[in-house]
Amino acid sequence: MVRLGAVTYLNARPLVYGLDRETRFDVRYDIPSECARLLHARDTDCGLVPSIEFLRGPAPYVIVPGPAVTSSGPVASVAIYTTREARDIRSIAMDSSSRTSVALATVLLRRVFGVAPEAVSMAPNLDAMLQCADAALIIGDNALFLEQPSRRQAAVGSRQAIQKIDLGELWTVHTGLPFVYAFWTGWADALTPEDAERLQQARDEGVRHVDEIAVAHFARDAGRQNVVRAYLRDNIQYSLGAVQLEGLQAFFRYASELGLASYDGTLRFYDAVHHSAR
Repeated sequence: MVRLGAVTYLNARPLVYGLDRETRFDVRYDIPSECARLLHARDTDCGLVPSIEFLRGPAPYVIVPGPAVTSSGPVASVAIYTTREARDIRSIAMDSSSRTSVALATVLLRRVFGVAPEAVSMAPNLDAMLQCADAALIIGDNALFLEQPSRRQAAVGSRQAIQKIDLGELWTVHTGLPFVYAFWTGWADALTPEDAERLQQARDEGVRHVDEIAVAHFARDAGRQNVVRAYLRDNIQYSLGAVQLEGLQAFFRYASELGLASYDGTLRFYDAVHHSAR
C-alpha cells in the first residue's frame, strides 16, 4: 500500500479524485505544511506538497510527471491584503498553512516592490491580521471565500481601503510564466510505474468531474458551488508541462537567491511507463 499525503484545499480535489476508494492507496488529508512534514519524516511515501518543499526534504525527491496545481494569471486563492501601497509595507501577517505561498509572497514583495517586511505567523483572520500588520497573506479556501475588501471597510473602522494583490496574477505579470503551487512528489522507491499512471488518471478524472466536486462540498449552497466551479475551471490548472516547469524552476531560483531554499537545478521524475524514476 502507498501512503499518500493529500491537501485538504478545494484546488487539490481533482488530483485525488477516486483515490480514497482504492485499496492500493491510503490517503490522508492535511493542510499543505503538514503534508510536507509527514513526507519529510517518511510518515507518507508520496505527498501533494507545496512546491518549495521539494527542495527541503532530507533526500532528493522524485516528481510524478503531469498532475499539479498551477495557475497562469489570477489564482483567487493566494493573495496579499494591504492597507498601504505595496512599496510601503513594513510588516505582514502570514497564514503559514502553505510554505510555498509564504515563499512566493516573500519573493514577489522583494523582486517587484523592493521590500522585505517583517513577517509574523497568524491564523487567517483578515481583521485581526490587519490590526497587527500593514498587510496579510491569506491562502486556500479562506482566501477564496473571503468577502471582497470593498465590503469589509466598515469592519476596520478608520483604516484606509484594503487592496487585494492576487499573487498568481502578479507572478505571471512579473515573469510571463505560470506558477506551480503543488505537485505529487515522493521518495525514489515510493511508486511503481503503474502508481504514477494512476495518479495521472485520477487528475484526468477529477478535471472531468468538477461539478460533482463542487456539489459534494457545498450541497446546500448553490452560490458557493458556482464559485467553486468557476475557480476550478478558470483559475486553477492541473498540468505540469514544459512552460509550468519553466515557471517552477524560475521560482526555485528566486527562492534560492533569497536563501529560502537551496536549488541545484535538478528535477527528477518518476517514469509512468518503463521504470520507477529518472
